[in-house]
Amino acid sequence: MEKIIEESKQGENLVLENKPENTKKLFIESYGCAMNFSDSEVVASILYEGGYNTTSVLEEADLVLVNTCSIRDKAEQTIRKRLEKYNAVKRINPKMKVGVLGCMAERLKSQFLEEEKIVDLVVGPDAYKDLPNLLAEVEEGRDAINVILSKEETYGDISPVRLMSNGITALVSITRGCDNMCTFCVVPFTRGRERSREPQSIMKEIQDLWDKGFKEITLLGQNVDSYLWYGGGLKKDFVNASDMQKATAVDFDQLLEMVAVGFPKMRIRFSTSNPQDMHESILHVIAKYPNICKHIHLPVQSGSDRILKEMNRLHTREEYMTLIDKIRSIIPNASISQDMIAGFPTETEQDHQDTMSLMEYVKYNFGYMYSYSERPGTLAGRKMEDDVPEETKARRLQEIVDLQQKHAWFRSEEFVGQTVEVLVEKVSKKSTEEFSGRNSQSITVVFPKENYKIGDFVNVKIESCTSGTLKGKAVGLSSMN
Repeated sequence: MEKIIEESKQGENLVLENKPENTKKLFIESYGCAMNFSDSEVVASILYEGGYNTTSVLEEADLVLVNTCSIRDKAEQTIRKRLEKYNAVKRINPKMKVGVLGCMAERLKSQFLEEEKIVDLVVGPDAYKDLPNLLAEVEEGRDAINVILSKEETYGDISPVRLMSNGITALVSITRGCDNMCTFCVVPFTRGRERSREPQSIMKEIQDLWDKGFKEITLLGQNVDSYLWYGGGLKKDFVNASDMQKATAVDFDQLLEMVAVGFPKMRIRFSTSNPQDMHESILHVIAKYPNICKHIHLPVQSGSDRILKEMNRLHTREEYMTLIDKIRSIIPNASISQDMIAGFPTETEQDHQDTMSLMEYVKYNFGYMYSYSERPGTLAGRKMEDDVPEETKARRLQEIVDLQQKHAWFRSEEFVGQTVEVLVEKVSKKSTEEFSGRNSQSITVVFPKENYKIGDFVNVKIESCTSGTLKGKAVGLSSMN
């Protein structure tokens, strides 16, 4: 599941520069993880070439698309409410077409089209190149659906338009799908098996971003550590690759080094990592290159060996802690963040205490914490009873959140007195006199603007902090400029 859901970005509407010759209008909204937001850029790029300009006004759209998430029940309920809104507008403007993209499309295709009749087209995560054909079907008055999960599709040849319109940071997809069949997770069913994108197409996209003035990229995948390019195809089929393919294959530490060396003034992040796939070689690459950010998002989900086994997590508590020790010794200044699920089926009070004690051991910088919600189609949904009472889940989640807050304070205070490099991303929300950006460890830093500008790498001496923000004064530009 390792999907980071940024609550502040949910429902973000993508608006691009208009092409004068485009005559139709597209309204596209995104929900879920960074992969979905990245996919929306690909969709907008395909439709931009097909005659659609984007709009932020729902009522004037010819085509309304919502890119959906199935990771939690709350996400699905939000999207259903949005579909009700779209259809209310559609009753006034019957020519408007409504489509569902992404993970919910894959999971609820027949419900949306045949039973509830609330959309005109349903497009799964691997079928975006087919959008022009599907729209032609809709224009002819037919429902259109393509949710076939591809062995090859990675959109390596499509240059995405950029959703993160600050012009500074961008997402670059390097893998699609996931082979880790965690019992709580719907991703392998909605995004298919794992396949990697050709390295040269990744380098070409980053070069294009660099030429446009972007300063930071995030290499993105459901599980980036298991990136493996050997000429195309599924990762699971690598065993059948030729000797030449195996000898020339590129794995994640090689790709990461290739990007770091190729773009020494570009800051590089990656997300998400999976504990059983993060090898020591990757840690040495991160430590070696100053432009690779010293932040590792390392979801664990539970601190209990019994629950990890029930979740089909392919690591134990001890193996995870050993990996944490390796990170701390090879990259002493790394920040580590987590995903945690409270109240997984059969979780006892002792299992919960095991999670709390693991958190005490690691003392994460920050995390993404949820109470378990059953996802239809997953192994847990089919085979396990959701037997932890909601009030117990809520209490355990609150205890996890409270402990994380305490650790976040502890980790933030470690930065006070240090000078950190910050990439200026925007004006601070709280004061127009201050800039906001992140340091290498992905912690937000705010400081007085002075004569600096958005896109600068600035050295900032940290004077104070909250649990999630560092505050300081600029002491000059860094060598990354």
